[in-house]
Amino acid sequence: MAVSRIGTQNLSRLSKYSDILVAGLVVLILVMMVVPLPAFLLDALLVFNITCALVILLLTMYTKDALEFSSFPSMLLIATLFRLALNVSSTRLILLHGYAGHVIEAFGNFVVGGNYIVGMVVFIILVIIQFVVITNGAGRVAEVAARFTLDAMPGKQMAIDADLNAGLIDEEEARLRRRTIELEADFYGAMDGASKFVKGDAIAGVVITLVNIIGGIVIGIVQLGLPVQEALQRYALLTVGDGLVSQIPALLISTATGIIVTRAAAQSSFGQEVTGQLLAQPRALAIATVLLFIFGLVPGLPKVPFFALAAMSGALTYVVSIYKEAEVKAGKESKEQAPQARQPESVMPLLAVDPLELEIGYGLLSFADETSEDGGLLRRVTMVRRQIALELGLVLPHVRIRDNIQLPPTNYVIKIHGVEVAQGEIMVDHYLAMDSGIVTQPVSGIETSEPAFGLPALWITRSEKERAEMAGYTVVDPVSVIVTHLTEVIRRHAAELLGRQDTADLIENVRKTKPAVVDELIPNLMTIGEVQKVLQNLLREGVPIRNISRILETLGDYAGVTRDPDILTEYARSSLARVISSRYRGPDGEIVVATVDPEIEERIAKLMEAGPDTRMTGQDANFTQAVVSKVADMAGKMAGSGHQPIILTRPGVRFYLKRMIERVLPNVVVLSYSEITDDEKVRSVGMVSLSEN
Repeated sequence: MAVSRIGTQNLSRLSKYSDILVAGLVVLILVMMVVPLPAFLLDALLVFNITCALVILLLTMYTKDALEFSSFPSMLLIATLFRLALNVSSTRLILLHGYAGHVIEAFGNFVVGGNYIVGMVVFIILVIIQFVVITNGAGRVAEVAARFTLDAMPGKQMAIDADLNAGLIDEEEARLRRRTIELEADFYGAMDGASKFVKGDAIAGVVITLVNIIGGIVIGIVQLGLPVQEALQRYALLTVGDGLVSQIPALLISTATGIIVTRAAAQSSFGQEVTGQLLAQPRALAIATVLLFIFGLVPGLPKVPFFALAAMSGALTYVVSIYKEAEVKAGKESKEQAPQARQPESVMPLLAVDPLELEIGYGLLSFADETSEDGGLLRRVTMVRRQIALELGLVLPHVRIRDNIQLPPTNYVIKIHGVEVAQGEIMVDHYLAMDSGIVTQPVSGIETSEPAFGLPALWITRSEKERAEMAGYTVVDPVSVIVTHLTEVIRRHAAELLGRQDTADLIENVRKTKPAVVDELIPNLMTIGEVQKVLQNLLREGVPIRNISRILETLGDYAGVTRDPDILTEYARSSLARVISSRYRGPDGEIVVATVDPEIEERIAKLMEAGPDTRMTGQDANFTQAVVSKVADMAGKMAGSGHQPIILTRPGVRFYLKRMIERVLPNVVVLSYSEITDDEKVRSVGMVSLSEN
């Protein structure tokens, strides 16, 4: 245990200074090209070079994904540079002393039997294998992989954004996937260039070998006075040994390059993958066994190798067949143990309904492509979720964006809980121009209506955009039109989008910081469903629920008196008076309102006392119709003078008055006196009265 702990500490210390070690190694490689090395040190470095090449090759075989060895291109450069530095050092020793250590001598004498011609032939064959076969193929694969990876990046980015908007992944997972895509593109791009190092190394090996032979012969004949045959034997043999020592690690590195660029992402190592796939079909092994046996019977061919291989192949076929039969038997037994009756198809996933959907025609698909010039829809929808959260305090579900071929190409549909609530049509390659009220001159375009608010507008071409802006028009792009429409639909239907689970999540978020508020209210005084109804009532009239802790405190104060959600909503509105007042304050700092005749308020109070279940008489119906008519007249006057229609009444009747007029006049705001803070400036411009005066 002590030894293991010491080893771990040393390894940790080594990794801490690994950057310094790598930098020092690169500097030493460059120094090797200038400073002469002794023969014993050259031997050690040559063995180290072969060892590094073997380790790199084995690492590539155990790598499941190319990104697990993302440093391979840089390592390939360093290994190539190291090998060339060794060539320079060995060349210096060969030409100066006619000796370059035991390693080179052993390769020159033992590996090729002391015959420099055989050694030269072997060296050339190794260079051809490396240069023509492995390096050329690996470089081509890396080039194609880099090209395809770059071409696939936009589609992969869109898939990530779609999964993010659909809620299948979170932002951290999306960020990780984007980083992986970038690393893949960088890796294959780097491998496309790094393969040129290996190709250049092969060429340099041939050139260095020829220069060494020629230089050795010249030195041996001219300087040392050796016969031509002896000079050729000594220097050519050492040079060939040096070339073999260099080319074997180069061949290993180039093989590793080919393996890593041809590997796809897998769940197992290279050896396991190859073995599993080769032995997957026992029939192929059986056919190979028969063919080997037939070749052994052919006169003139050596029988021992063919029969031996046929026996080995037959034995392997037998073992694999038994294993496959055992797998099949186990599978049948598991099926027999399972219920024999066919299980009915699960239709539960078909019942799932997305809370919020945006369907687009195929002509608008470019808006969802972040790489396109017209793209940005996915990003803007994400911004809408943040905007609604800050504005209303509502955490929207993920907006599902999907294409619908049944729609006209340029149309879109907004659905809530699977039901269409809004639609619109977009003119691609056009801009929407709206009259801002300060237009100096008209522009030509196609007349239409702005889908969010129904305002008159024009579809103008890109060339007219600048002129329309200078003329005073408000010009927006098609993506902004869709996003604005979606935002307004969400505001109008915010109450429908607040589910019970959403309410529970909001309450749990409050519990993290103010547990006493939640524990007092739930479940002793109110249920989550009752709290949900109160929050929905607030959202239905555009009151933000962002300060939900204040709302819960108010409910805790009055839930012991009544559990009527409508009455509790009025109490909650009063506690949010400052928020409500600020929403309707005009540019001049005043809240412009129209009051309600006390006679109408008294009549409404009597209707409230009768109870909601009381049948409405004809007289009551006429009263309701008259009130709606008078409110409509007042709202028209206020809108005509540039003011938002706001009706101010006493607290006890506000809710009932709003219910009376909301079907006909949904945009008229009804406030109570308790919802206006004392420091607000209120200006009345009229009174809603049933009297003619």
